[in-house]
Amino acid sequence: MSHIRPLALGSALAAVLLLSGCGAELDAEAGTEASEEVTVKRCGESVPYKVPRRAVAYEGGSADKLFSLGLTEHVHGYVMPPANPPVSRSPWASEYAKVKMLSDDLLNKEIVVQAKSDLVVAGWNSGFSDQRGITPKILDKLGIQSFMHTESCFNYPKYPQKETPFNALYSDLERLGKIFRVEKKADRVVSDLKKRVAAVKQKAPGGDPVPVFLYDSGADQPFTAGSQVPPNDIIRTAGGRNIFDGLDERWTQVNWEAVTRAEPEVVIIFDYGDQPAKKKIEFLKKSPHTRELPAVKKNNFFVLNYNEGISGPRNVDGLEKFGTYLRELKR
Repeated sequence: MSHIRPLALGSALAAVLLLSGCGAELDAEAGTEASEEVTVKRCGESVPYKVPRRAVAYEGGSADKLFSLGLTEHVHGYVMPPANPPVSRSPWASEYAKVKMLSDDLLNKEIVVQAKSDLVVAGWNSGFSDQRGITPKILDKLGIQSFMHTESCFNYPKYPQKETPFNALYSDLERLGKIFRVEKKADRVVSDLKKRVAAVKQKAPGGDPVPVFLYDSGADQPFTAGSQVPPNDIIRTAGGRNIFDGLDERWTQVNWEAVTRAEPEVVIIFDYGDQPAKKKIEFLKKSPHTRELPAVKKNNFFVLNYNEGISGPRNVDGLEKFGTYLRELKR
């Protein structure tokens, strides 16, 4: 899972633009090189890839990246754990409908082998896991290719790689473009995302950045976003400041005292299947740790959809929505 918790596991126009030109373009761009190998980085490791025909995606971010590049015909299916919102809400709902739902549980080796997959797309320490016995190295030995989200690579053993979350997203799309031989399509998709990000940044409010706390879960200790996950870039680009941007972590546990000291003026509620946003807001309004926070007293809550917060094209949808929210915020 791209997002890990303790004890557990856009716009319509943009979607149309990202989905345009699928099958014919793929065939034309691939040409005669489709059967040959191309070397692409998997985190910091150079790996040879053949064009996959039966890709398996873990979670919405992975599938969205493939669908945004027009690769539906190369996707065999997806694994979607309970936290992920229904795929019917995705801008690529019609593409999800064309491929198989393989499991609603965590990623495991049996699912991949049974699907006769030739590529698995997931994150490190989330979809891929030493504990669950499904890692790139294990799949390599089985002759199954794998691709990891760059956003999850900063602590990958032996081959770490560190990028800011948005740059990691662009890098993933470009690398997948090379693997599937659709570089031109990837360039267009990335260019469009960058333009949308730049537009939000240009309109960001002036003055001191608004202190923002992302609340994922946790009663005794809150679970939040460090600097290595997309919400940090969403907050920063829109004109805010993640109060835990100094933590060189992905999703991480902190303490309530640190939240109180930071006096956040906005709370982002990370919304996913098994913990509705409404209940999280009710908790923050009642908890002695948070009920006196400026954001809570002013009812400054912004709900970020799960797939807008894990690495994927919908990060930019979340950014645009949060950018609008901050511009309209009365301080």
